Amino acid sequence: MKTLDDLLGEGVSGRRVLVRADLNVPFDKANPGVISDDGRARAVLPTLVALRDAGARVIVMSHLGRPKGAPDPKYTLAPVATRLSELLGSDVVFAEDTVGPSASAAVEALADGQVLLLENLRFNEGETSKDDAARVAFAGQLAAYADFYVDDAFGAVHRKHASVYDVPSLLPHYAGGLVLKEVEVLKRVSESPEQPYVVVLGGSKVSDKLAVIKALLPKVDKLLVGGGMCFTFLKAQGHEVGKSLLESEMIDTCSALLAEADGRIVLPVDVVAASEFSADAAYDTVDISDIPADRLGLDIGPKSVAIFAEAIGSAKTVFWNGPMGVFELAPFAAGTRGVAEAITKIDGFSVVGGGDSAAAVRTLGLDESAFGHISTGGGASLEYLEGKKLPGVEALEK
Repeated sequence: MKTLDDLLGEGVSGRRVLVRADLNVPFDKANPGVISDDGRARAVLPTLVALRDAGARVIVMSHLGRPKGAPDPKYTLAPVATRLSELLGSDVVFAEDTVGPSASAAVEALADGQVLLLENLRFNEGETSKDDAARVAFAGQLAAYADFYVDDAFGAVHRKHASVYDVPSLLPHYAGGLVLKEVEVLKRVSESPEQPYVVVLGGSKVSDKLAVIKALLPKVDKLLVGGGMCFTFLKAQGHEVGKSLLESEMIDTCSALLAEADGRIVLPVDVVAASEFSADAAYDTVDISDIPADRLGLDIGPKSVAIFAEAIGSAKTVFWNGPMGVFELAPFAAGTRGVAEAITKIDGFSVVGGGDSAAAVRTLGLDESAFGHISTGGGASLEYLEGKKLPGVEALEK
């Protein structure tokens, strides 16, 4: 596939470049409009700066959240435009629609080296439509704005959406540095990981991670399981889990995975069990055989952290996706922190697989540079490791 460097080598001064970014940032629930983690915005900065400094007229597009194909003030990208302006050190023009009069006027008025952000792509039904014709029609409206297309939104490449899959077929297209780096890293951990290879999986549901567990299990030396998903595995081992998150329909599947793994799946031996899902709840650390019937596990315990850290410490390659507990609530953050800190100390290559894991690194104030790579796309990372084709990457390869 052609790259951003190829495009810059051709010269972009005075030319319009449509950039698909992933600006799907989280917001502070207590303060609407306040971005709680700008990691995805910062990740696309090198591409935007390179194009701006080369004199391109840069048109940025992104989705935010899951609006229903119509404008919704809750999901406006306006606060993101403000944050991008701060990060770039120059004003970012914001269009109040995507393919309407505001966007059209803003595109026409763009000067060399100026950056424009269009309103949320998902305010338009055509972006996510399963009707090919509707999607292509919307893609045509977007493509009409520009001379070139650059995709640097790895977090969206697993979606067959207009801005990701169809626009590249209508314009000369190039992969941004972020997309190239993500694919390179994931290829490394899926095809040729240096052994010992340890995978750490957390999050809420086994069903969400089942495909990646099946894909990785033959390749790993240890698979460490924490988060809400561990309780279905523990139930499969015969433990009572109280009111903890449980996928009853997955118990037999977990039993089969444990048998297949032959000791390579490592589960917690203690958990932090709380009276309710709240930072103010009463809680205790208990062994997995002693989880009270009226409590739910919200984090792995210190013995589990030590066992996980020992396994991680021997690894040459670590892939981590999913927190060990409800790290957003202070009483239940120690498990995630402990495991993350262990990963930073390995004498090898570590990958944080995006999503909540990447958010945890920043929320807990950990040194991002201590990890080998922090992915911007949790879902895309997992689908790549499952062996699925990513529509956005396929489109760039044509």
